[in-house]
Amino acid sequence: MIDPVYLIWIMPAEGIMIKFINSNIKNSSGRLSVLVDLCSISQLIKPICITFFTIIFFIGCTNVSDSTLRIITHDSFEINQSVIQQFETDNNVQIEIQKAGDAGEVIVRAILEKGNPSADLLYGIDNTFLGRALDEQLFIAYKSPFLSLVPKSLLIDSSHHVTPVSYGFVMINYDKEYLNNHQLTLPLSLEDLTNEEWKGKLVVENPSTSSPGLTFLLATISYFGVDDEYDYLDFWSDLKDNEVVVKDGWTAAYYTEFSKNGGSIPLVVSYSTSPAAEVYYSEGKYTEPPTGNLDLPGASFLQIEGIGILKGTTKEKLAQKFIDYTLQERFQEDIPLNMWVYPINMKAALPDVFKYANQPKHQVSLDPKLISKNREKWIDNWSKVILNR
Repeated sequence: MIDPVYLIWIMPAEGIMIKFINSNIKNSSGRLSVLVDLCSISQLIKPICITFFTIIFFIGCTNVSDSTLRIITHDSFEINQSVIQQFETDNNVQIEIQKAGDAGEVIVRAILEKGNPSADLLYGIDNTFLGRALDEQLFIAYKSPFLSLVPKSLLIDSSHHVTPVSYGFVMINYDKEYLNNHQLTLPLSLEDLTNEEWKGKLVVENPSTSSPGLTFLLATISYFGVDDEYDYLDFWSDLKDNEVVVKDGWTAAYYTEFSKNGGSIPLVVSYSTSPAAEVYYSEGKYTEPPTGNLDLPGASFLQIEGIGILKGTTKEKLAQKFIDYTLQERFQEDIPLNMWVYPINMKAALPDVFKYANQPKHQVSLDPKLISKNREKWIDNWSKVILNR
């Protein structure tokens, strides 16, 4: 792409000098110069006008030639290329996906780039970070007509700066074979996890470094409260006494410590869709999931994920079209088997394997503004209790 800088000197007796300064257009001195000899001022008028409008046209063409829509998102974003290509074909545009770490890291980058973003859209902001994003005024408001296909209970932002795209549940999974072999009866409440029979049998993720870790912490805050007679910190203190295991991320917890995958711990904080994923990726080994969900009161946090148009984009209308596309069936039905969450469009069909991904009856959530105001304090308090920090 050529973005020349134009410097014009008018010299009535000698002519007009136009200099193009650009790394892509060079002579031996690094510049390309054109000298037009003219005889009088009257002869200058017409050439100057023609040159001026030619320059304006050229500059305009170079600016609109960038037909790339850029989307910043988290590392877990996956959509089939054919779905992306359909939008590109329909809108004569190229999609550029920029993966920038976990959801928290994506938000931090957007804040650092506020007003002059390197992307046009941010995909993957959830209700645990929504309050912060709205406080920072990162997004341009847009109310998609396809929101009529979304249940009102999942509309996380009444100001329409963030449009919901999918949702899921963080909850505790258990290893069926382990519990059967050790003759363990499923716990009936979060409080049961502090009993002797579950000593050293639960692995969780650190809320300061893990999204499921944070959402599970928020679930316990919603259930036990803050500053109550027995609050969330009392519960976590009891879990610590009962030798709860803490890992930095979901991968280490699920694939290293969880007994289903060779570890020694039968309970792990994961997702409501994990049992379905176990069947799907077993390639026929399992016809029933080897794991199950603990649907305990207060233990399942509703996580809603959305998309927003970044303030400062030059492609607002195109970004609106992409948001509309994410809410339609083609995109929505591609979500479950790629990101293992539920489509937010009520008309979107679920894959058959999702019959093993039953949504929990006991769901909790917190006001995004309340989370934004207290997140760091809650994590710090948790760290003092669990990690002695």
